[in-house]
Amino acid sequence: MEEGMIETSEELLAKQHRKEKKDLQAKIQSMKNAVPKNDKKRRKQLTEDIAKLEAELNQKHEEELGQLKTTADTQDKKAAQEKERDSRIAEAEVQNLQGVRHQEGLKLAQKLAQRQLQIREISSDGHCMYRAIEDQLVQRAVVHIIELRSRTAEHMRSHADDFLPFLTNANTGDMYTTDEFEKYCSDVEHTAAWGGQLELRALTQVLHLPIEVIQADSPTIKIGEEYDSNPITLIYMRHAYGLGEHYNSVERLKDPANEEDS
Repeated sequence: MEEGMIETSEELLAKQHRKEKKDLQAKIQSMKNAVPKNDKKRRKQLTEDIAKLEAELNQKHEEELGQLKTTADTQDKKAAQEKERDSRIAEAEVQNLQGVRHQEGLKLAQKLAQRQLQIREISSDGHCMYRAIEDQLVQRAVVHIIELRSRTAEHMRSHADDFLPFLTNANTGDMYTTDEFEKYCSDVEHTAAWGGQLELRALTQVLHLPIEVIQADSPTIKIGEEYDSNPITLIYMRHAYGLGEHYNSVERLKDPANEEDS
């Protein structure tokens, strides 16, 4: 049908956006190829530059879509909500790169440098706290993340009186029931549920090791000080990845002058 051959304004704009995204990906690939993989400083800057380019393009597309919306008779409500969310994320990412995220990184780097340490990046997948501890334990004994989660959950189950009082239902404000607590422990063991101070407390008792958590704007948290051993050191970041929170590991501070020889 002839009607089916006519492209709407939405289709034309979508085609333009696909082309611009494809062009940007080609540019990004060219930028990656221009930076040696062993140049860590330039690779880190490259990652931030790429994120900024992608956020700016997303923001540009959202603005164009918004302009088109004002001339359209109707628009799908769900699609509008998704576009608004994408715009907020893009704007937040730009802000993080230039503002609070950058400042947080500087403060942490200064704190760590005083101890001859630097951040060791851990992937952001819900397992970050356990992965950071796993990374630290490699130097002492190999313990897999699955085992860490399982032992954490089992310790919490067997010491419910130490943990249950700190868990409340978000809707009612009441302390967790036995079933809710078991569901919580099951999530700790079997899912990518994010870990926090309760799980850290359980892990110090499971591993018989102290754990310290360094933060940019707060004093270092120390858990399990009753154990007389070198602590596991974690980095807690409020603004590490877009709108989320994150744990990283640490490693010995490297001398940039000798880094290429290592």
